[in-house]
Amino acid sequence: MRHIFSSESVTEGHPDKMADAISDAILDAIIAKDPDAHVACETYLTTGMALVGGEITTETYVDIQKVVRDKIKEIGYTDSDMGFDYKSVAVLNAIHEQSPDIAQGVERQSIEEQGAGDQGLMFGYACRETKTLMPLPISLAHGLTMRLAEARKKREISWLRPDGKSQVTVEYSNGTPARVPVIVIAAQHTDEVNHSEIKEEIIEEVIKKVIPERYLDHKTEYFVNETGRFVIGGPHGDTGLTGRKIIVDTYGGVGSHGGGCFSGKDPSKVDRSGSYAARWAAKNVVAAGLADECELQIAYAIGVSKPLNINVDTKRTNKIPEKKIVKIIKQNFDFRPGLIIKNLNLKRPIYSKTAAYGHFGREDPDFTWEDIKPAQNLKDQIAI
Repeated sequence: MRHIFSSESVTEGHPDKMADAISDAILDAIIAKDPDAHVACETYLTTGMALVGGEITTETYVDIQKVVRDKIKEIGYTDSDMGFDYKSVAVLNAIHEQSPDIAQGVERQSIEEQGAGDQGLMFGYACRETKTLMPLPISLAHGLTMRLAEARKKREISWLRPDGKSQVTVEYSNGTPARVPVIVIAAQHTDEVNHSEIKEEIIEEVIKKVIPERYLDHKTEYFVNETGRFVIGGPHGDTGLTGRKIIVDTYGGVGSHGGGCFSGKDPSKVDRSGSYAARWAAKNVVAAGLADECELQIAYAIGVSKPLNINVDTKRTNKIPEKKIVKIIKQNFDFRPGLIIKNLNLKRPIYSKTAAYGHFGREDPDFTWEDIKPAQNLKDQIAI
């Protein structure tokens, strides 16, 4: 039986990802000085302007102007010829304090009693398609956009600019990845390079250095900058907004998404911490061999510490009954917000790194939700 599935990724210079990065940079700057701050920061970008808004309650001071400009510079918009420049962009600040009505439900005497910052559905997912237990399409798509950024920053491809996108289609045979029939790349470039040069260099220096040779064949189709020109990009070409790439942030459309974005939110917001914990649990279920695929849903109510519901769907790949898997998960993972924050050590300035190339499947010690040490405990409890 054959089926196909596609996922996309975007570079850090894509306007929506820039907005995510700025929001997370502001979060990091605040949480580094005030770990107990409440931050819900959003960014809107367009030609010549960065508007930062949201609700922030903190005891510290952060120079928002500097944080925004430094992040834009780091991403690579350093020249007005690109239509967006960290030196000349207007930075507008529309931040105010968090509603006290929300705060009273979150701020409790003990971490065990800390309530969820909002209602919502959080999902975690894992499967055996890659060594990081992520779906192959999104893993390859992220690999391509990361390679675009690397080739630009190292000047290996001199004409590349920061904005870019990728899309990878994977063909499956009996549930196993068999080949990659279609690859799409959109890479922002300088004005002087022609389309044929772009396509040839992208295929050789980006695609073939990321996509394993076993997935490519003579039938694989490459679509590179199919409009023929991509000089105008970034916020000058399209507006950017925090939270508009949530499927890129998670599993590339495989499984479910609760709807809330992650970037710009401190870990008291279960949109972020609950989703991280759900990935942690789902990944350890797969790593322990309890199932080959696992999707975990957690439901919360605002101001309530204990989840309303925990549901597991293994897509019929479970090795033991799903009820037993749910029981083992509850014995090993505590999904109360305060305990998630403590167990995953989330009150740290680690969030800027999450803003591009996905929040999951990254081999970084700061991404504590990727740790599979609990898997051994899950294995030990199968027979109990």
